[in-house]
Amino acid sequence: MRLSGAELERRIQRLYEIMETCTLCPRNCKVNRFVSKNGACKTGARPIVSSFGPHFGEESFLVGNNGSGTIFFTNCNLNCVFCQNWEISQMGVGEEIDVEELSKIMLKLQRMGCENINLVSPTHQVPMIVDAVSRAWQKGLKLPIVYNCGGYESIETLKLLEGIVDIYMPDFKYGDDEKALRYSKVSNYTSVAKRALEEMYRQVGPLKIENGVATRGVFVRHLIMPNDPSSSEKVLQLIVSVSSDIPVNIMTQYYPTFKAHHYMELNRRITREEFIKVVEKAKALGLKIVS
Repeated sequence: MRLSGAELERRIQRLYEIMETCTLCPRNCKVNRFVSKNGACKTGARPIVSSFGPHFGEESFLVGNNGSGTIFFTNCNLNCVFCQNWEISQMGVGEEIDVEELSKIMLKLQRMGCENINLVSPTHQVPMIVDAVSRAWQKGLKLPIVYNCGGYESIETLKLLEGIVDIYMPDFKYGDDEKALRYSKVSNYTSVAKRALEEMYRQVGPLKIENGVATRGVFVRHLIMPNDPSSSEKVLQLIVSVSSDIPVNIMTQYYPTFKAHHYMELNRRITREEFIKVVEKAKALGLKIVS
């Protein structure tokens, strides 16, 4: 059941208020985003979109028959040195638009037959996104809303998304804060990501799939890094500590890109042995592996 119009307006107003001294994410930059782009995300108060369209490279239960309706948002609240979309996340490739145009993109994806609205890297643009979703709902948007993020989320922001987001899809990157600081420039990643996952699970519960397509719930992505199966195992343990009912997609597509070649331990793809070790740990912990 969707939120009432009055409650939705209250949420939107609160989210825009947060942007005045921005604490939308746990970096807590406290920049006034209406007058400055000097926060970690380098984003002001208007949506910035790199691209959008049906995407067939996501999990099968997001793709369905007609693709996941992805919207790739420009910039990011993390600074991952190995980001495979670094031109978008770190270099700012994209177009600044207004909220009304963003709502029209959502409706266009629905007309194209997409299975959902997949918000990629939405964390730093949540107020504008929720504003756009509200407008799109008024004009007939009915697709599930997917929140596709890096796991580094504010609990207050997540609570303001309750009843708006149907499917949470965090990428739980690290089980080790030292690595999070070294590779993504955040010092408290693991505890923040775990609390965020707890809140996501509280809101939407286990993943629900109907006729092969996800309709609600949470699942986690985890990208295996080279030379680091122990950190992956810690991530899996953190997921289980929230709930063993949370499925996990153990991803193998890491390759050294962007600034990864500056880090000797990151400057290669993962081995089959590293992959097998992580998968065996997931199975031992009772986690369901999805793809």
